[in-house]
Amino acid sequence: MSLTIRKIEKDDYNEVEVLTREAFWNIYRPGCSEHLVLHNLHKNNKSIEDLELVVECEGKIVGHIIYSKGNIDKSKDETFITFGPVSVHPKFQRKEIGSKLIRISMQKAVRLGYSAIFITGDENYYKRFGFESASKYGIHLEGVPVEDEAPFFMVKTLKEDALKDIEGNFIFDECYNVNDEDVDEFDKNFEFRKKEVREGQLK
Repeated sequence: MSLTIRKIEKDDYNEVEVLTREAFWNIYRPGCSEHLVLHNLHKNNKSIEDLELVVECEGKIVGHIIYSKGNIDKSKDETFITFGPVSVHPKFQRKEIGSKLIRISMQKAVRLGYSAIFITGDENYYKRFGFESASKYGIHLEGVPVEDEAPFFMVKTLKEDALKDIEGNFIFDECYNVNDEDVDEFDKNFEFRKKEVREGQLK
């Protein structure tokens, strides 16, 4: 299996949205919302282009990761970022594709000067990449009580003392805030979008 990892191009947007829907469908809830989050990040130009990567296999995109900026409400530092969704086609899961995307993109983030990555997810999975509870640093997730440790909210520091003298609530970009009504409306166009992507792959 020959895989190629490269930066995304705008012509890939439809394909990665279809991929993301297929990757997350009925995993954490009936249906999914991750493909709409991805669409909103693209539509509002909130993706960090140098960190958005795809994995190709025989001309088909089978993996994808996207990054965006976030901020801590008591800090003016603009080097805090987050990633997600990370999408891998169901037929290509459990082949370390997601892990490769995370590791390669984090290395790029270091070179680009970013200081810390905040995420929400399975702490048992992400600790392999060096993520730890953000509450350890006095940083909490917006909307979650401070007394709640929230182990699913994690951080990976990319620079020594990246979070020294910094505390407050981490705020994800508003593109991550979607509701069921938004998803239902977005999904009305999705069968056409899937058909368009499939036809493009056959050319």
